[in-house]
Amino acid sequence: MRNLNQDNITQAVLARLADTPDPRLHEILTSLVQHLHAFAREVKLTEAEWFQGIQYLTATGQMCDDKRQEFILLSDVLGLSMLTIAMNNGKPDGCTEATVFGPFYVEGAPEYAHGDDVANGAAGEPCDVYATVRGLDGEPVANAVVDVWQADEGGHYDVQKAGLGHAENRGRLRTAADGSLHFRSVLAEAYPIPVDGPVGDLLRATRRHPWRPAHLHFKIEAPGYEHLITHVFREGDQWLDSDAVFAVRQSLVAPWKQQENGRWRLDFDFVLNPLKQPA
Repeated sequence: MRNLNQDNITQAVLARLADTPDPRLHEILTSLVQHLHAFAREVKLTEAEWFQGIQYLTATGQMCDDKRQEFILLSDVLGLSMLTIAMNNGKPDGCTEATVFGPFYVEGAPEYAHGDDVANGAAGEPCDVYATVRGLDGEPVANAVVDVWQADEGGHYDVQKAGLGHAENRGRLRTAADGSLHFRSVLAEAYPIPVDGPVGDLLRATRRHPWRPAHLHFKIEAPGYEHLITHVFREGDQWLDSDAVFAVRQSLVAPWKQQENGRWRLDFDFVLNPLKQPA
């Protein structure tokens, strides 16, 4: 088809997608094209603005490597990550809520025994974390694989530290027969997300702060249960109501209590949703 114009080009593109063999891919691409074209018409997108957008996405990709995922960070600050999680993680009352994965998860974290220090030299006030993992009916979930990771007192994850050479504040544990686990770490502190890339440019352009309330990340997997990706947030943090990535859920807010020996302690119970059995 020749002589396409702003009135008929959308239908021409959709016609080219008509033979897409995967029905789900066809549905997604068709909707994407329709919304993109409608967006361009609505805002009267100029060529210069279009090219600036291309440059922005290119720069976002150039910031990504095996230790940092700028596209996830961009999705987070636009609220897309939490929207997708909310749409796909409806759970029965009583189950622990899911929240964002974040850009700093790393595969292959070192394994630790109960009571070990996963901080492994990270700066911060000492803290003990006690948790249980159980099912919706209260049954303990034994041998669940639990990945944990967090920032140090300065707000930095280990992967942000050049030349570190070992994991800090990151590890994998397995729950005991009663569903319990315990590890030593450091006190969670609030920190700003990285602002040295395109996401930082966006925050500055929109006069938004980059701060995340203090939290620990957890990823929990166990046979027979839905996997869970979540945080536990520190009660009383000043950024709970304006988290830069929109991830706070009240049910995930918990107190860190300082003990007589000066160490901090967090106690939290995770409740997993059982997988639906085939009919």
